[in-house]
Order: sequence, then C-alpha cells, then structure tokens
Amino acid sequence: MSGAARTGHVARSAGAGALLVVGDVITDVVARHRGPLAAGTDTAASIGTVPGGAGANVACWAAHRGAAEVRLLGRVGAEAAAWHERELLTHGVAPRLVVDPEVPTGTVICLVDGGASAERTFLTDSGASLRLGAADWSDALLDGVARLHLSGYLLFSEPSRGLVAVAVRAARARGVPVSLDPASAGFLGQLGAGRFLALVEGVDVLLPSRDEACLLTGLADAAEAAAELSLRVPLVVVKQGHEGAVVARSGKVSARVPAVPATPRDTTGAGDAFTGAFLAALLSGAGPEEAAEEGCRAGARAVERVGGRPPPPD
Repeated sequence: MSGAARTGHVARSAGAGALLVVGDVITDVVARHRGPLAAGTDTAASIGTVPGGAGANVACWAAHRGAAEVRLLGRVGAEAAAWHERELLTHGVAPRLVVDPEVPTGTVICLVDGGASAERTFLTDSGASLRLGAADWSDALLDGVARLHLSGYLLFSEPSRGLVAVAVRAARARGVPVSLDPASAGFLGQLGAGRFLALVEGVDVLLPSRDEACLLTGLADAAEAAAELSLRVPLVVVKQGHEGAVVARSGKVSARVPAVPATPRDTTGAGDAFTGAFLAALLSGAGPEEAAEEGCRAGARAVERVGGRPPPPD
C-alpha cells in the first residue's frame, strides 16, 4: 500500500482502520458521441478504453479523497489482471484480485452523449466479476477493517449473492459497519425490490440513486423514498446528481445537501465518486451530512472527467 499523500478535502485519519470494498472490476470502453445514435449506419465518436467497475471506482475515489488504507476484493480474467492490478495500485488501492481461469474480465460499453447533460448508457458484459463467490471470501479480509462496502452488482448473480451473505455475517460478528450501493436501476428492476431488500438485511448504510430509491419504494419523490428506506436501513443517502443528495434516518429526512456546480463531460462513475468520498469522510470521523457534502464535491469533479476514476496522484 502506497503511503503517498492524496489530494482532497478529507484529511487522512491515521489509525482509523481500513476500508474494504468488495465488488466489480471492469474494463470500460467509453464512446463519446454528439446527438442521437444513427441506427443502421455510422455515428462519429471519440472512443477510449479505461479501467472501471463500480467497486473499483469507489475504492479509488475513497483513496483519492483521503482514506488512509483502501483494499479491494474483486474477480478478473487473466487477460487484464496485471493491468487492473497496476491501475489500482497507482490510485493507492491494495488489490486482492481473484483471477478467473475460464471467463474474461467484465466489459462495459459506455455510450456518452457529448451534449450538455453528458448522460451515459451502459452495455454490460459482467464477465468474471459476477463469478466472485463465497469461496473467494475469508474472514481474515476483515482484519484491521473499520468499514466494509459492497457493490450492489454483487446481488445480480447467485455466486455473488452467496458472498454478500457471508461477508455481511462476518462483518456483523466483528462490529464492522456495512454499506451498499444498489448500482443499477436496470438490474434492480429485474431482481425485484422485495428480493433486494431481503438480501440487504443487516446493511447499515444504503446509497441508492434517485431512480433506485424510487424503484425500491414505489414512491416518486426521492426524499420520501429516502425516509421510507431508512425504516429498514439505519442510514440512507439518496444521490440525485445535479440536485445533490438527501440523507435520511429513522424514517425522517435529516439533511438535504446541495450539489456542487460542474460542467459535465461524462457522468460515468459520478455515483461511485460520491460513495467513495462519502465513505472516506465517515472513516475520518465526519457525520453523514458532512460526508454527503464531500460526496457531492467528488461527484462534481467526476463528471468533469472522462471515465469513472479520479486523476492519479501526482
């Protein structure tokens, strides 16, 4: 683990304990185009390949925003294992990557509208990432860990659901708080709200997007959805992009945090940036509202970059 200092608003907190992130490590192919896609013919685009994955992005942003030690458990294919390990180490993340002997690393095609909204659409082949299972877990991974974060993508395959169950059980036995980001409204809709809520029982912090929160509750208003979810999960933070974030506890909204102005280039990974910075702030001793403010700052910085990762340290 590199001891190099990271930039960011959250000071490093020596001795606070590590953040362990468990989740997806993905190769992103980002295609930025202007205007609608032309069906059946060519659409001009700027295309690049960058490291991604919700779990890996969260880990990198947490390190970037001040977490003293960040670890990542993920599963990749042999063809890209060395590249992903190198990229994670560059960002100050200590990777434990399980190399899948049969399936390649997951790949996501990110179609990014080059217009003012910089909205993105994903075409996802999860590959090796959703083959991360209970056999890849060891309770020793929690040694020295102060917080465990789980990518919601883990809930969208049977092997990974098994991992979530054993990880949450082990964390609760040690008194380690657990956070989870639902990750994908599309996959969440296929899984079903009831099943999702049953699978996240025992989680301490839920970090859904507005669409995910509304999908989970059937409510149209993000604040109402946050309050409703906080009856089931102790702390809920709903990410609303350019509208900021809503923090709720015990069935009530406790804070509304404004967004930080930004000029979007690519919204890929903005929610991951929020989550990583939020968790880094909690590790430093910040309360949920201050942590959400850090999340909004990181999200604003993320949308002004292409790809889902922060800039590498100097």
